[in-house]
Amino acid sequence: MNYGLSVILPSGMLTRRYFTFLVSAVLLCASQAGAQPDSEREEWVQLFNGKDLSGWTVKINGYDLGENFGNTFRVEDGMLKVSYDQYSDFGERFGHIFQQQKFSHYIIAVEYRFAGEQAPGGPGWARRNSGIMVHSQAPETMGRNQNFPISIEVQLLGGLGGGTRTTANLCTPGTHVVMDAKLLTRHCTTSSSPTFDGDQWVRVEAVVLGDSQIRHRVNGETVLTYEMPQIGGEVVNGFDPLTKQDGKLLDEGYISLQSESHPVHFRKVELLSLAGCIDPKAKNYKSYYVKSEPSQCSY
Repeated sequence: MNYGLSVILPSGMLTRRYFTFLVSAVLLCASQAGAQPDSEREEWVQLFNGKDLSGWTVKINGYDLGENFGNTFRVEDGMLKVSYDQYSDFGERFGHIFQQQKFSHYIIAVEYRFAGEQAPGGPGWARRNSGIMVHSQAPETMGRNQNFPISIEVQLLGGLGGGTRTTANLCTPGTHVVMDAKLLTRHCTTSSSPTFDGDQWVRVEAVVLGDSQIRHRVNGETVLTYEMPQIGGEVVNGFDPLTKQDGKLLDEGYISLQSESHPVHFRKVELLSLAGCIDPKAKNYKSYYVKSEPSQCSY
């Protein structure tokens, strides 16, 4: 790479002192050329601390909020793991672990892999299956015997060793979206991602822009886009009717990770807020923010 540095070498052998100067000058130019303004530097927040479940709340179908049956959600080896070694039978104990804060405009990213065998009694469709739920109802509003939160699911799938099985698909428990200018009422829609067999790590991101648009990305590539997430449809059981206001647009909500009977590991769970100060005169201005939050500006 040419950084525009021109150096005339002294005649004869290049001295060690001059060589040190030359290397330092090149590194300085390279550093300056690659420097990123503070306004463009992305400030990702780690939602999982790698030590414990601080900041998260568990809700498992058939149990009270906060009851982590069978130590389903746990931290081991610096990873957030969904495990079933204490289950004799899955018994439709669909579970979710919720972040304790609401978000509206953001990018949520996870790095995940499937591991081991499915829990006994797990449904066939749930093999190597998990998900990121976005724009979810609050966990405290879920019924004790509610199987899934009313939410938008970024479905995480692993290959089964043959055939196509995409990941970062869309599923809609108690919700609908608009795609290609039409209301989409089917429950699941496949993405254009590759199939990921085995225990390889995969990075999935969801770019969530309030009630306007959501995009799914796999290893940096956009694989699915839709608009106007809203309440509606079937699939969810055991909910409080007051929480299901069909037709209501979802412009914010909670994030959760899913337990659907197959062990899964998350080594990273991070979030980039897209809402904040958009005044270029402020110290904390970010060029990538898409939603203005004037109260956050610092001068």
